[in-house]
Amino acid sequence: MQATIPPKTLISPTKLGRRFHFRNRKNPSLSISAALSKNVTTPEAQDAIKRALAKKAVGLVKSGMVVGLGTGSTASIAIQQLGTLITQGKLKNVVAVGANYQSRVLARQYGVKTVDFNDINNIDIVFDGADEVDFNKNLLKGGGAAHTMQKVVDSMAKECVILADESKVVFQLGSTFPVPPDFKQLSSRMLVFWDTGGKKYNHNIAHLVDVLSLAVEVIPPAISPVLRRLVTLGGIPEIRSALRKDGPVITDLGNMVVDVSFPNGIENPADLEKSINLIPGVVDNGIVSGIATSVLVAIQDGDSVTVMNLEEYVKIVGVPSNANSTI
Repeated sequence: MQATIPPKTLISPTKLGRRFHFRNRKNPSLSISAALSKNVTTPEAQDAIKRALAKKAVGLVKSGMVVGLGTGSTASIAIQQLGTLITQGKLKNVVAVGANYQSRVLARQYGVKTVDFNDINNIDIVFDGADEVDFNKNLLKGGGAAHTMQKVVDSMAKECVILADESKVVFQLGSTFPVPPDFKQLSSRMLVFWDTGGKKYNHNIAHLVDVLSLAVEVIPPAISPVLRRLVTLGGIPEIRSALRKDGPVITDLGNMVVDVSFPNGIENPADLEKSINLIPGVVDNGIVSGIATSVLVAIQDGDSVTVMNLEEYVKIVGVPSNANSTI
């Protein structure tokens, strides 16, 4: 069950926090986005939020810095704004490191000089997006299948700044997030998986419509044994299919992506991240724990957008900063 707010009702963050806190004390799996999503209903509002987040992030960049470039729509806007400041001469001697083709192409397009990842010793600051973030700054990434190299870039930065609108903040990772359209189409049939004993499992995934899948990058020859191991960890894996080509999604590194749903959410992100990465054939997965140094959260209240640190946001919604799956 998700929190319900009457349609067309705009609630200030403070009022919303009190309301959400008391109404959902006994249901820790709820995402804050369930209560806040009514505030963001138009493409214009979404764009305003992303631009506010990008402006805040780019404002942290100083001349002479090595900047890591993130992935996602908000990070793309930040790259554009960074290029504008460099072109205007407000930032000098700034070089950037892109984690994937898209970020590098955007950087060059907007006048940001890029350097090869192997030619630098450290990164001063990186701004990146996330599909979900919990109160402990654990992240879920991988919607764009670029999480492996992005985690490398993020881990090298002295300061890793995550950009998220309020809909991305959750009590527990992998619990309540819209499933991609191509995944929803599968809900009308049964999926077949195999455990290590060779027995078939039939999973009706109609109940997973609100579950965000965890992206796992896998080398193609190991796809079958990895799928079996993921089932033993409690996951429901599905090879990600491409939308504009036949066959699976192939990453920049030439690997396949498996989307793994956990019906009860991800209770211990750090442990699951390590367990999955220990499976032979897995390159990396979309859980990012212990890397983000700060999270900027954008809140829309009417026509205005406020950007604040995650810690401030936690105080507004009235939940202890160490909350993960419980309140």
